[in-house]
Amino acid sequence: MIKRLAKSIREYKKESILTPVLVALEVVMEVIIPLLMAKLIDDGIYAGNMNEVVKLGVELLIAAALSLIFGVLSGAVAAKASAGFAKNLRKDLYYKVQDFSFSNIDKFSTSSLVTRLTTDVTNVQSAFQMIIRIAVRTPLMLVFSLIMAFNINKELSLIFLGLIPFVAIALGFLSFKVHPIFKRVFRRYDDLNEVVEENVSGIRVVKSYVLEEKEKKKFGNISKEIYDDFIKAEKLMAFNGPVMQGAIYASILLISWLGARIIVNSGMTELTTGELTSMMTYAIQILSSLMMLTMILVMCTMARASAQRIVEVLEEVPDLRNKENPIEEVKNGDIEFKNVNFSYIDKKDKEVLQNINLKIKSGETVGIIGGTGDGKSSLVNLIPRLYDATEGEVLVGGVNVKDYDIKALRNQVANVLQKNILFSGTIKENIRWGDENATDEEIERVCKLAQADEFIQGFDDKYDTYIEQGGTNVSGGQKQRLCIARALLKKPKILILDDSTSAVDTKTDSLIRKAFREEIPNTTKIIIAQRISSVEDADKILVMQNGKIVGMGTHEELLKSNDIYREVYESQTKGGDDNNE
Repeated sequence: MIKRLAKSIREYKKESILTPVLVALEVVMEVIIPLLMAKLIDDGIYAGNMNEVVKLGVELLIAAALSLIFGVLSGAVAAKASAGFAKNLRKDLYYKVQDFSFSNIDKFSTSSLVTRLTTDVTNVQSAFQMIIRIAVRTPLMLVFSLIMAFNINKELSLIFLGLIPFVAIALGFLSFKVHPIFKRVFRRYDDLNEVVEENVSGIRVVKSYVLEEKEKKKFGNISKEIYDDFIKAEKLMAFNGPVMQGAIYASILLISWLGARIIVNSGMTELTTGELTSMMTYAIQILSSLMMLTMILVMCTMARASAQRIVEVLEEVPDLRNKENPIEEVKNGDIEFKNVNFSYIDKKDKEVLQNINLKIKSGETVGIIGGTGDGKSSLVNLIPRLYDATEGEVLVGGVNVKDYDIKALRNQVANVLQKNILFSGTIKENIRWGDENATDEEIERVCKLAQADEFIQGFDDKYDTYIEQGGTNVSGGQKQRLCIARALLKKPKILILDDSTSAVDTKTDSLIRKAFREEIPNTTKIIIAQRISSVEDADKILVMQNGKIVGMGTHEELLKSNDIYREVYESQTKGGDDNNE
């Protein structure tokens, strides 16, 4: 785990190495100061030697100044190293997620990935800064202070050796108890983020159903679970203070009592007043170092759970990968399914597509109808290789999709999904997702094809109109038309419309399909729709039920031969199917 995380240090190695060096120099200065104080008391004040007092006073000032300088420098360099490490770690995580297939993302969930990119990285960043600074300072201070204490008086120094194992055992026990709680807390954070994400994105639904109180209660319950876990952890970690304070006070009392006896009994031959004073200082330094260890322990315990979650993402192997020497060019929009079965989980009895055999010629328009959960979206998702078929082959341009470079394949397949997503930015910026180098004229052209230009011209800023995150300031039908325009700008060989005209009226739907026929005749067009009118002029129509193709043919052929298609058609024509915005 540590080795994997260390790869994200990269260009900040120099700062990560320099910080411990500066910390070591700071510790050396701090350890020298009590020694100089002892000499000042014994050789200067008690001896009445003012020259020695001045000399040692100057040395003390220099040591204190150097300690301050090294401390400030180590803090600044450590901040740069930890911030750079966190920046690289977020970048590595984000880039890794970009390579994930849908199934990889489903495994972690969106809310969990957000938590790992934010809260978990922040915890690891704090721990990293503490490790390269405090975790270096603490053991060095402990060791150097012990060495100096033993040089002054071995008998008094044995007090520390007796207390250190006791403190170490107590801290180890607390760490063992607290770590599982912190792991549970971060899973709760995932749940909390999921609730917030769902609530904010679906706020219109929440308000329309007057379910604000229910959502507040859901949020409150998860928030209370996090609170309760943190309280439980803090109650355990609260024992750190009494344990450390007890150890410090016990050592000072023992040193004072035994030191005074040694001074009196030996007549200051075995121990001087200055040396006793320095022993007190070293006692505080030693036990303060142990107290700092408790802080490191708490932070590392939290960070350990976060680090494990981050490494899980970094070590996740994307389900979809390029083969060696993949094919870079898609010749045409021919599509063929050969004995294709597919399931989202690797179980034969959970297949959402079964025995699909289908041929689509380049330039054809194919309609697909069927009920919810009949596998329509799953079928088209196999074409751009958003998922891989469990069994069988999917061919595009006569080549198995697994043999293509994934980016090259997806560049030739434009997919307008059921859930249309617009990003914060202008209309132009959103449309240019299809081609970042497109001219304004090209953008206007595809918007006219998608029947979007008319409403865009009605905005004050026209194509420079700002779209809020998620497209909340445009209607559903407007959002769909903008997404269609964005897909057309790719100039794809295959265009897939996954129920993406459901929010537009039948007249606009008809105009969009007319534009497709006239302007992109060589592009293979696959239209998933609930309305028969959206697919009735297609070259062929597929009827799907329970993951199988149960009917195929033209509109007229299916009316005669397929009961499902005929029932849908009759129900819509009798009831009327005008869907206005």
